Amino acid sequence: MGTNRLEAFSDGVLAVAITLLVLDITVPKPSSRYTLAHELAMNWPHYAAYATSFITIGIIWINHHLMVNRLQRANHTVLVLNLLLLLSIGVLPFATSLMAAYLKQPNDQHLAAAVYSGSFLVMSIAFGAMNSYILIGEHELLAVKLAREQRRRILTRNLAGLGPYALATALAALSAYLTLAICGAVALFYALPLASGANADTDADTDTDTDVGDTE
Repeated sequence: MGTNRLEAFSDGVLAVAITLLVLDITVPKPSSRYTLAHELAMNWPHYAAYATSFITIGIIWINHHLMVNRLQRANHTVLVLNLLLLLSIGVLPFATSLMAAYLKQPNDQHLAAAVYSGSFLVMSIAFGAMNSYILIGEHELLAVKLAREQRRRILTRNLAGLGPYALATALAALSAYLTLAICGAVALFYALPLASGANADTDADTDTDTDVGDTE
């Protein structure tokens, strides 16, 4: 099948997920004890978690577009892998709300941080699995034939977040704040054009694989 319906459905899920994030940011209730500035400052975990998740989902949307745009058609496996990716993205608003609510709670902040970074880790694994299948497993699905090394470079860039997310999840037991900082740093890293693999796509016409026998 073509990729138009796959991308349209994915865009819808991503749009809903990224919109749900802002619903967790509420207006502080008027108080005679604290000023509005104080109340806003105390709500910083919600802002930090929101910004991190928003940027991450936004970057996933960009990279998902690049990944699907490389395809000339999608088979059943691509559709299933895409559903698993969307499943992992759909839970991010919950994980973000959990992180924001429990970040300053001494007894539960570590578990909340582990769930938060773990959700990003699962999403990264799902995206990597789909991209690996497209670029390495079934690269004949590609609309433009890319050289083997070029496909590997794109995949390496896309998988760069796996290590930091795994580290963030492991460190959640020590510091929830450090976990949030690592997730934020990964989001900023993927905001860079180099990390998305977009530059590699622009070289497709000059770096194509002419080896007809390449089946990797």
